[in-house]
Amino acid sequence: MNGDVIPCLGFLGFFLMLFVFIAFNRYLAYRETIALAEKGLVRPERLRGDGKGALRWGILSTALGLALCAGWVIAYLSVGRDEDGFALFALIGLFPTFFGLALILIYVLTREDRQPERKSEAAAPAELPKAE
Repeated sequence: MNGDVIPCLGFLGFFLMLFVFIAFNRYLAYRETIALAEKGLVRPERLRGDGKGALRWGILSTALGLALCAGWVIAYLSVGRDEDGFALFALIGLFPTFFGLALILIYVLTREDRQPERKSEAAAPAELPKAE
């Protein structure tokens, strides 16, 4: 019984610390907004990125997941043949793999094709003002 309590408390403690960290960051952003408002200023809007962050994190997460899956397959083939353990650890590798693939898919589906504007060499000459 006591052996099961410590891992549960560690698991809950981790998520409690994560929640406190997120809440504290939100509070600091709120205080910053209030301080700017007292001075008559407005928080500048964040510029919307080009979506490359989702692509980078997707590639990183997919590579990590595939590396974990490959590592567990190698360990399974070389060390032991415990099928229950293999299935559990294969899932640990598949979660980041599919999360990364989802991020890459989000990037592909939401990107905007922006063509750089090129000035044509055969542009019409500018009209000169008429002399009266």
